[in-house]
Amino acid sequence: MSPQTTSAPRLQAIYDGKAYQNAVPTTVSPPSGYSELLKRWLFEKAEREPKKPLGPFPADAKALAAPVPAAALRATWLGHSTVLLEIDGHRILTDPVWSERVSPTSFMGPKRFFAPPLPLAELPELDAVVLSHDHYDHLDSAAIHFLGRTGVPFFCPLGVGAHLRRWGVAAACITELNWWESAQLSEDFTMVATPARHFSGRGLTRNGTLWASWCLLGPTHKVFFGGDSGPFEEGFRQIGEAHGPFDLVMLEIGASDPEWADIHLGPDNALVAHRLLGGGPLLPLHWGTFNLAFHAWQQPVQRLLAAAGPEVPLLLPAPGQPANIAAGPLNSHWWER
Repeated sequence: MSPQTTSAPRLQAIYDGKAYQNAVPTTVSPPSGYSELLKRWLFEKAEREPKKPLGPFPADAKALAAPVPAAALRATWLGHSTVLLEIDGHRILTDPVWSERVSPTSFMGPKRFFAPPLPLAELPELDAVVLSHDHYDHLDSAAIHFLGRTGVPFFCPLGVGAHLRRWGVAAACITELNWWESAQLSEDFTMVATPARHFSGRGLTRNGTLWASWCLLGPTHKVFFGGDSGPFEEGFRQIGEAHGPFDLVMLEIGASDPEWADIHLGPDNALVAHRLLGGGPLLPLHWGTFNLAFHAWQQPVQRLLAAAGPEVPLLLPAPGQPANIAAGPLNSHWWER
């Protein structure tokens, strides 16, 4: 697999022996300060959570357990950044989060808008779990405990393996990669960790583990999973030149705000990233599941639809609804019901 030539040296994460830094200058702390954020959280009036309960959105566990065709490409969004991906005979799960709250505790923190469409115990047999970073809304210890008992291989950025081993995943099942490093899922299927502009940490520590996006390169199809990232034109351009265009692009659109503009895309910057990656069907992630920002819960998808234009094939399935990529654009309007 020979990457195309890029016009600049490939971007690399910076590690000083204790913490990772982004390849470009990045502000994580809010410029206005945390007291101003608290005021906004308490007094701004956006509908950050649905007024009425959502769902249920039951997935068809039996259909999802059927053998994956050798040339298939299907994605089932289970909420936030959790996607069950069926690609070229393989089943891959991204950033599995099943807990009711994305928080260090079970009684405080952002709570789900709807129950997971598929219980953990009804997941079909997986070929891989791909992790983008260790934040609570992307790395759920309870889900990892469960999945670790199945013997499924985990692919994660550098340092994240320590969490997995602590939660019972066998070391032999863990592959940790730096940006641009690759590993084989099978003889003809390659997993590549690629750059992202974000940060990491659970609790009070920050940036002790790396964050990444991923290119999933099968014999027939190629998928990009963005994890979390802020605006990062050179990074997305390099990824697109090296491994694009993609048959499916999965990018975050929610939890954006001017106070943390460097670390989350939002809908408009997601469209910029999508173009730099080479276009293709776009499945938006990281929205409609948890209250993680000041915007209304429906705002990310509403803005994406307004800004995308007819040239961007959007995939907007309901939670738990499989999207067959070859069938073309899909808009379920589930958030309006």
